[in-house]
Amino acid sequence: MKRASGPTGPELIGLGGMLAAAVIVPLVAGWGIDSAAHSGPLFLLTGLGVGILAAIAVAYTRFKRFL
Repeated sequence: MKRASGPTGPELIGLGGMLAAAVIVPLVAGWGIDSAAHSGPLFLLTGLGVGILAAIAVAYTRFKRFL
């Protein structure tokens, strides 16, 4: 069985964009909820946690064939 040599440049660029979006979108959503609800950083931190978990899931699913 032949292993894949590694990700290409466009795949890595795509991964960077996906990881950025996976973290920034929930973070901004949490900030917006906190701003609308006049609450502390509860939803901002929750959004950050969701974003980190989503980034891990994206990275794993996109590159599990290289592991």
